[in-house]
Amino acid sequence: MAEGRVARITQVVAGSPNSFDDAVMLAFERANKTLRNITGMKITEFRVMCEGGSIQEYRVTAEVIFVLE
Repeated sequence: MAEGRVARITQVVAGSPNSFDDAVMLAFERANKTLRNITGMKITEFRVMCEGGSIQEYRVTAEVIFVLE
């Protein structure tokens, strides 16, 4: 029987006052601290928090994909 891989997906939400790109990097960096074998991320949602007529925070929801050991 051929051996395959099994992956798991966990969802994280990250926010940054600077940009969506920064929020994505923060999501990856934080997930990478506790999850091993990350193979990719799927950004499923982009949102902004607004206050006083301006954007205060850029938020992303990401599915982090990692291979189980």
